[in-house]
Amino acid sequence: MTKQETRPLVEICFTPHDFELYAGQYEIAVVIDVLRATSAICAGIHNGVEKIIPVSTIEEAQAYKAQGYLCGAERNGQIVDGFDFGNSPFAFMEPHMTGRTIVLTTTNGTRAINIASKVPTVVIGSLLNLDCLSQWLIAQGKPTIMLCSGWKDKFNLEDTICAGALVDAMLASGRFRAEEDSTIAAKFIFRSAKQNIFAFLKASSHRRRLRKLNLNRDVDFCLTPNTRPVIPLLQQGELVKMKL
Repeated sequence: MTKQETRPLVEICFTPHDFELYAGQYEIAVVIDVLRATSAICAGIHNGVEKIIPVSTIEEAQAYKAQGYLCGAERNGQIVDGFDFGNSPFAFMEPHMTGRTIVLTTTNGTRAINIASKVPTVVIGSLLNLDCLSQWLIAQGKPTIMLCSGWKDKFNLEDTICAGALVDAMLASGRFRAEEDSTIAAKFIFRSAKQNIFAFLKASSHRRRLRKLNLNRDVDFCLTPNTRPVIPLLQQGELVKMKL
């Protein structure tokens, strides 16, 4: 076995639908939902939210709400009726969120987090914590899978670019290897986009959805790298701030 072959793998799974194809091979999973769930989670944890409980269904969130929890729910880019907030990062930065435990369900991101929970260590990735997270992943030196939340089990550009950025940094460290075409493709998509991510994603499907909902402020926030240097970590079904 060559030195290259002994390096841990870092790969990218484009959608939750395909995640089972990667099961059992990795020690760390990075879940990415740039627009907007994982960006909101990073913003909230950075703001001092104590815990975020990601649930996959509205019914689960309603059950928590009935118990008195502060609950957010989003479907198709909009706040679900009966809930006070969705997955706008600005909602998670409100002063009253500090020190709270929040329950969250979203169209794609929270479901992806729960799908990834089979992996021993699950962390949250976004453009907001890009450099902080890539440095931590490099330091761990463990087999890593990037799970893009996509859009309803379909490929999307923004998550792929974020995953490609993480992989590009990890491969450049010389400590990892990649074998899957999805990973190589994402790396080069990121390299094509990195000079102007906003322009590259101008016509992306979800950015168009959010624009129609007048959520351009959210989009601008979520596409600005390295503003929230925290790593949310999944522990016993709850996302908490990793101690770095």
